[in-house]
Amino acid sequence: MFDKKFIEKYNISAPRYTSYPSVPYWDLSPTDKQWKKMVKSAILRCASPTKSTTSHQYISIYIHLPYCESLCTYCGCNTRITTNHNVEQPYINALLKEWSMYKKIFGSKPIIREIHLGGGTPTFFQPKNMERLINGILKNAAVHPKHEFGFETSPNSVSEKHLISFYNMGFTRLSLGIQDFDQKVLRTINRKQSYDLVKQLTNRARQIGYTSINYDLLYGLPKQTFSGLKPTMQKVIKLQPDRIAFYGYAHVPWIKHSQRKFTENDLPQGKNKFNLFELGKKLLTENGYNKIGIDHFALSGDSLSVSASNGNLNRNFMGYTSLSPKMLIGLGVSSISDIWNGFVQNAKTTEEYFSLLKKNKLPIIKGHILTKEDKILRKHILNLMCFFRTSWKKKSEQCDALSEGVKRLQEMNKDEMVFIRNDGLEITEKGKHFVRSICMAIDARIHRKVTTKQQHSTVV
Repeated sequence: MFDKKFIEKYNISAPRYTSYPSVPYWDLSPTDKQWKKMVKSAILRCASPTKSTTSHQYISIYIHLPYCESLCTYCGCNTRITTNHNVEQPYINALLKEWSMYKKIFGSKPIIREIHLGGGTPTFFQPKNMERLINGILKNAAVHPKHEFGFETSPNSVSEKHLISFYNMGFTRLSLGIQDFDQKVLRTINRKQSYDLVKQLTNRARQIGYTSINYDLLYGLPKQTFSGLKPTMQKVIKLQPDRIAFYGYAHVPWIKHSQRKFTENDLPQGKNKFNLFELGKKLLTENGYNKIGIDHFALSGDSLSVSASNGNLNRNFMGYTSLSPKMLIGLGVSSISDIWNGFVQNAKTTEEYFSLLKKNKLPIIKGHILTKEDKILRKHILNLMCFFRTSWKKKSEQCDALSEGVKRLQEMNKDEMVFIRNDGLEITEKGKHFVRSICMAIDARIHRKVTTKQQHSTVV
């Protein structure tokens, strides 16, 4: 166990590194013309169904559906709270228009390997409307024979009709936002759900044919305690989801004003928050779950575990994944696209998103073209986030910024958080708790753009 001083030393504000550079440090935004040219070039590597199937020859699609009927006060996602379901059709129309614009850029039939629906609450939308959306996405596209389609939802917002409808469209992955089963915690964050409801949904999804069920859990929530989290984890283990994302609650009230419904005094912090994660990790790993990266767990037969064992694990804006697409297209408000040598992000409000599409423009507001240095550092940070080690034996894996970052790691080397070699580094068991802090040391852009304004949540 760490002492309190050690946790305080390295529990700093740091990016989650679902990308490099992180969004606040993008500064080489492509023009609309440049982005279209980059996408066109990328699809040529991905679209030919006549070639052998490799990780380069398909695309992933993330669709952001921002609407929720009620506000969860802990939430850090881009959401719109409304009970007016008349918003469904216009938003789907906009999504399909955005997708049609990308298909014109492609100029050929795309191979879709992955679709992930996030939010918001995707099941805010009626099944018939979601069928129109997905059928529109798949029209004039090829579906990869090993496709993975999944969606996120809240237990209170998904019906059996939703489960059946999505399954019939090819969805076999379901992610339930549980967060906690402690009713005191749930009342504080404005969530209403029960263990019995989650059990019923899980069993029914498996009966229908879903082959991968994920639970999202959070540690560090307001009013959360060691004695309260333990029965939650025991209930989760009893239901045996295939995957578990056990995230640290990100307290960013300067960005998400709803988090001001409670104060820092309500939150477990420092060592107390650290111990909550340790409790969850201990119970999960003792009951058949493999720890994946910094905050995911999976049963041995799950593809995430297999990918981690085989060295094929990847991390992107959707978190850890067993797929490694070189082209991720984000549709909808605030979505981010990643074509490996560049990123763009869509407008963050529905008003601006609709306005740009109405002008027949891609709804992009910012982005970043990766430099040679960015690509080198991205590779090393991705290796550390996925496998806790990286190497730079080849000259193409080296740059001055990396050397500067290694120098910044000397204090962590003394504290036995990393083991630095001439041609690489490995994160020790102690250091695995602070991977984001370690990655931050070799993050050249964050050190060049010094700011007194807090940009990120703390590591623990």
